[in-house]
Amino acid sequence: MSTPALSLSRQMLRRRPVNGAPIPTGGTNHLRRRLGGFRLTMFGVGSTVGTGIFFVFPVAVPQAGPAVVVSFIIAGAAAGLAAICYAELASAVPISGSAYSYSYATLGEFMAVVVGACLLLEYGVSTAAVSVGWSQYLNKLSLNVFGFSVPPAISSAPWDSEGGLVNLPAIVLVAICAALLIGGTSESAKVNAVMVVIKLGVLLMFAVIASTAFRANHFTDFAPFGFSGISWAAGTIFFSYVGLDAVSTAGEEAKDPQHTIPRAIIAALLIVTGVYVIVAVAAMGSQPWQDFQGQSAGLAVIVDHITGNRLGSTVLAVGAVISIFSVTLVTMYCQTRILFAMGRDGLLPATFAKVNPRTATPATNTMIVAVVAAALAGLVPLQRLAETVSIGALTAFIVVSVAVVVLRVREPDLPRGFKVPGYPITPILSVAVCGWIMCSLHRYTWIVFAGWLVVALVFYLVWGRRHSALNGG
Repeated sequence: MSTPALSLSRQMLRRRPVNGAPIPTGGTNHLRRRLGGFRLTMFGVGSTVGTGIFFVFPVAVPQAGPAVVVSFIIAGAAAGLAAICYAELASAVPISGSAYSYSYATLGEFMAVVVGACLLLEYGVSTAAVSVGWSQYLNKLSLNVFGFSVPPAISSAPWDSEGGLVNLPAIVLVAICAALLIGGTSESAKVNAVMVVIKLGVLLMFAVIASTAFRANHFTDFAPFGFSGISWAAGTIFFSYVGLDAVSTAGEEAKDPQHTIPRAIIAALLIVTGVYVIVAVAAMGSQPWQDFQGQSAGLAVIVDHITGNRLGSTVLAVGAVISIFSVTLVTMYCQTRILFAMGRDGLLPATFAKVNPRTATPATNTMIVAVVAAALAGLVPLQRLAETVSIGALTAFIVVSVAVVVLRVREPDLPRGFKVPGYPITPILSVAVCGWIMCSLHRYTWIVFAGWLVVALVFYLVWGRRHSALNGG
């Protein structure tokens, strides 16, 4: 009786070699290195700057007052701790799969399955939920520009408050993103880069318009609720930074990944934090902080009040639509690459690791993701389920931070294009901050998360461990 238990424990603890692993029958290993530093940086920015910055102020400002500017900096620093841990691992283990592959190479197969499940939850639910949000804002833009909106019957899911039949715009968005991804990674990266530049331009346009109404006295009562309010708001704002890990999923499609991926992660973090702080300062200076309470679509309302017309808010709506499109594209990309890595390692069917020889993309994998995401986005109201996106990301952040320490101890001479500054304090702080934020999540989120992990682990025990490429057969 002891031998099977020992065999299972060894299976769960075995590690994927840092420099490669066997490829299961039916899988391939031919992703092309086409992405340079700029496009990788735009991947990070594209997956991070989403609806959060457009709509976070009515929630965060009442918690912190004008000191919400400090909250943005603290949240950026917290995300930065995890980001630079990702940067070191990406330079040492430059393969597809992000935190999944890093944990497989450092903590073993069992933890890799856990992290892989977390990432699939994060990206899968995010793709569907964000698509639903895109449908809503596209509808609003259509009403502003053309004077009509898409009927609720085909723009909202069954069991939603609108009582629709299917969310057709959300399905269309998923289909467009899938077509772009199947067409080629380089082409998708170009489209994403254009959309990122546009949405950053829209946010900077807001900052310029808001600065014309800037009043220094709006900062007089700077921190009305003290540091507790600042830290509480930082926890809320943190979720506007989730997505910086997207860069590391492109480990096998990046040129000179040991250097370009760390640089892209750090560059994306600096760009996102800089833009967020500029927008926050402009917003807080343009109106009293008390006015943010319950102010739906706050940035658009501020622009309307300053300009006296709806042109500015319409442009902001365009920015929100483009922003969500970009996020959907990148999150779908990330999910397909996680599935590719797990399929190649034998923990999922090898179909997920097959690459189209013409486009050098996992086309079948992408179509499966598109069908599932479209079904969720079109038929299921995901408002509550979308909260699980954050817990998946935070779990991955913690595992990556721990993996940095483990890999330093286990393989100190492994070449690293980037090393975490302040080691080992930095990864320890990253674990502490992410853990603190996780503790504030709703009990319902933890229940959904635990249920999903149970499903993933049962699949591993029944199927995955028997087909792992590390079995040698």
